[in-house]
Amino acid sequence: MPPATPARGVLRHAVAALTGLVLATGGLTAAALPAHPVDAATVAAADVPVRVNQLGYLPDGPKRATVVSSTTEPLPWQLRDSSGVVVSSGTTTVHGADQASGQSTHLVDFGAYTATGTGFTLAVDGRTSHPFDISASLYDGLRADSMSFFYQQRSGIAIDDALAGSAYARPAGHLGVAPNKGDTSVPCQAGVCDYRLDVHGGWYDAGDQGKYVVNGGISVWELVNSFEQARRSGGDAALGDSTLRVPERGNGVPDVLDEARWELEFLLRMQVPAGRPMAGMAFHKVHDAEWTALPTRPELDDKQRELHSPSTAATLNLAATAAQCARVYAPYDAAFSARCLDAARRAWAAAKANPNVLAPASDNTGGGAYEDADVSDEFYWAAAELLATTGESQYRDAVTASPHHTEPADGFWWGGTATLGRITLATVPGVDLPADDLARVRGLLTSAADGYLATMAGQGYAVPIPATGYVWGSNSAVANNAMILAVAYELTGRQKYRAGALESMDYLLGRNALDLSYVTGYGERYSENQHHRFWAHENDASLPHPPAGSFAGGPNAGLEDPVAKAKLPGCAPAACYVDDIGSYSTNEVAINWNASLAWLAAFAAERLKAPAVPDVRVTPTAVAVPEGGSAAVGVRLSAAPAQSVGVTVARSSGDEDLAATTGATLVFTPANWATAQQVSVSAAQDADAVSGSATFTVAGPGVRSATFTATEVDDDAAACAVSYRVDHSWGNGFTATVTVQNTGASAVSGWTLGWNFAGDQRISSAWNATVGQSGAAVTARDAGWNAALAPGATTSLGFQATYSGTNAIPTRYTLNGVLCS
Repeated sequence: MPPATPARGVLRHAVAALTGLVLATGGLTAAALPAHPVDAATVAAADVPVRVNQLGYLPDGPKRATVVSSTTEPLPWQLRDSSGVVVSSGTTTVHGADQASGQSTHLVDFGAYTATGTGFTLAVDGRTSHPFDISASLYDGLRADSMSFFYQQRSGIAIDDALAGSAYARPAGHLGVAPNKGDTSVPCQAGVCDYRLDVHGGWYDAGDQGKYVVNGGISVWELVNSFEQARRSGGDAALGDSTLRVPERGNGVPDVLDEARWELEFLLRMQVPAGRPMAGMAFHKVHDAEWTALPTRPELDDKQRELHSPSTAATLNLAATAAQCARVYAPYDAAFSARCLDAARRAWAAAKANPNVLAPASDNTGGGAYEDADVSDEFYWAAAELLATTGESQYRDAVTASPHHTEPADGFWWGGTATLGRITLATVPGVDLPADDLARVRGLLTSAADGYLATMAGQGYAVPIPATGYVWGSNSAVANNAMILAVAYELTGRQKYRAGALESMDYLLGRNALDLSYVTGYGERYSENQHHRFWAHENDASLPHPPAGSFAGGPNAGLEDPVAKAKLPGCAPAACYVDDIGSYSTNEVAINWNASLAWLAAFAAERLKAPAVPDVRVTPTAVAVPEGGSAAVGVRLSAAPAQSVGVTVARSSGDEDLAATTGATLVFTPANWATAQQVSVSAAQDADAVSGSATFTVAGPGVRSATFTATEVDDDAAACAVSYRVDHSWGNGFTATVTVQNTGASAVSGWTLGWNFAGDQRISSAWNATVGQSGAAVTARDAGWNAALAPGATTSLGFQATYSGTNAIPTRYTLNGVLCS
């Protein structure tokens, strides 16, 4: 076992408490880490054999601890409150040898205790754990601090002491202010290009000051996906405006999206401009021409910066994250959303034209190579994001043709991104894939989660990686696999997956082989000397330790740096870690590692609510069905069900010629409840001239039912008339107005207008209706306020579109499935 690291003696939740106070009062003065109250040179903290999550536990979550003991008989345990009163007790379960740590272990489960408080301890066989809390707000501070990490990693902006604390304030780095050469006009490496590019901004990647598209891609995706997940669960207010310490707070945009945009703007700048060779591709990275010394403050870096060759992997990272940007930022900044979508389309086309431009492993002078010899996973991820955003058939075809679409879901990292695509397909409402396809993708994710639970069950510390998984950045693998467990919980509502995700957090916060929290500022004993050019107190006392919420890379059995080789010979895999600034292979920070921690902290911080009783929502509530034909209605729920629920659609009264022919049985899960599923209602051909009607009931266990009506329309009845007018046209774009009139005798309550373009027209935005497009087929649904059309009434919608060649006017329209005149 490696030498015990010195404890700073800081109370485990002092930083979290101060952070919560700052945010609650609306103030912008961030707290620095509390002062060291003990002389670490003379007092060394021995590790404690009763290993707990040193931050604490959630009242409604799992509560387990690990005890290091070679005893083969169960041991008595006691849970004590802050006054020393025993509030729960029991005996340990003997686990025995733990392969990853090389330790003999027992397990303690005190999950039956659900009261809250501070300063609890767990006593086993005369040894007492570090104190910890039990609180529903346990992770609020970590959610904010793990996100604040990204603000403090920003390039091209001064870090404000009012936001970060005086110890962490610094001038802007790499803006061309001497001695910086700057990122505002960066040349390429020799032979790569003959021009300069402005690539300022973004996040410094890790302990160095390089900026890498392939690592920036997964990092920004995780932050934005964290917001998407929170929005689906109803917890997005906790990531909303003025919840984080960012300079953009108060602008009406969720702070997590403000932070992610700082990186997205950089990624967009890395795209090869139009008119240049390989236009639309993305440069792989930008960093110094040689390695900078440790320590070096960003604004004092005097090395020349260089752009490195474009790569297919970087280009697909841009395509994926820009497509995600387009759908998530649309409600907040339509122009930025459109800019992202344009960049995503151009990147996808460029990657298709240049599918094998690979970054070489040899390009590692001054920065990491980030080489990747297989970009099929990036193609799948980018196609999935573009499909989720646009619904277009070209991206759906790319998704379904990829071998990753049917392969088991694997763990993800910057060089393996297929599962990011799977998560998007499985969770984003309205993804245009067949129901069986979506069910299979969701099954792949839950199967992966089951595998992680099985791995955890066989260990003394319940970690979702095997004993062979302690490699460079192992802590990130733990957090990423915990994310898959959390996604499985969203998809199924099964508590075992939430428990697995939370127990993974226990490992990261002290329940591990080293009795050490890997998150600065959280726990009684935590990492504080991570490898970093500026947060380098161990090398220079005038510089700070890493800020609270910084996440160490974690145990790495490869011992791939001189410090680790010298200090950790013979270590067990889970103990191959040293809190030394020189151990970059075990103790560096990185944006992708902190992104997974931030995602997981936001998930853990969510307050679970009592399951709602969802209402069934049907659109439209009245539909006209052509005789001998069919019409569609959409069915969804108003809220997530506690578990998967079956809903049936059946005629409850009226004309028997009307029947639900497809979609009569629907299944809604905790993940897809908001996605409308289509029900087809058909009208049999008959000899009478009567337009019959029927009422249909949509019902199921655990939901409030709804009804809709269907009215048969005789063959020769033309119930609507449509006019189509091109208002303005330029180059390859135009705007148009479509007007529909109800020419029937009955009012229309809710309408869907459909037509097919004859050319390659593609709608980019619309107003007065919700417009979707799949290939040439367009559907325009009412905007709610204009849903009712009385007999003789008209309504209009408008749109903007692009085209090439001719711009032919459509000739055939349907209203709620009925052919118009």
